[in-house]
Amino acid sequence: MSASPHCRICFVRHGETPWNAERRIQGHTDIGLDREGVHQAILAARWLAALPERPTVLYSSDLLRARMTAEHLARKLELTVRLAPELRERRYGFFEGLTYDEARARHPEDYAAFEHRLPDYAFPHGGESLVTFSARVTARLQAMAAAHPGEIVAVVTHGGVLDIVNRFVRGNPLELPRDFHIPNAGLNWVSAGATGWRIDAWGDTRHLDHGALDELDLA
Repeated sequence: MSASPHCRICFVRHGETPWNAERRIQGHTDIGLDREGVHQAILAARWLAALPERPTVLYSSDLLRARMTAEHLARKLELTVRLAPELRERRYGFFEGLTYDEARARHPEDYAAFEHRLPDYAFPHGGESLVTFSARVTARLQAMAAAHPGEIVAVVTHGGVLDIVNRFVRGNPLELPRDFHIPNAGLNWVSAGATGWRIDAWGDTRHLDHGALDELDLA
């Protein structure tokens, strides 16, 4: 599905949290930003507000770390935050609160399914499969683009959501190993129009004054 006329969406990953710094799995657990995350959110807001063509609509996941980031954008862009619960992070069930190393050690079979991105695997205790997670994210993405033809939209969301967005736009399968970065407070520009979807820029951190975290150690 594509939207016409052209719609541009800037996906902003939320700023750093204490659990990001500890490499702890967050999911739907409601964690706020740490000091670095607030600083990153302020810098992202300044950058977007200074663009010649700045966003005129602002959405955010309803989880605290995204809302805190979005509030900084809202002040600089002079916009109201519209909450989009469909753009929450994936539910990781009993992995939430564990570090990646702890999850691997305590639940090796489940971690192997997670690491190998088995599309139908759902974490016990309320977790989501990639198939279910992808369906809710892509449905909201398509509806958002259709609702804002000709506009520039900013969306504050999560690393897992951005993983799905990237794969959807590029047409890559869910089980393919990730080959792109998703840094905290990174800017990810996607367009939708009559010819379909495309990525205009990904993982842009020029607005940050030093590096940002990503759960995966990509070369």
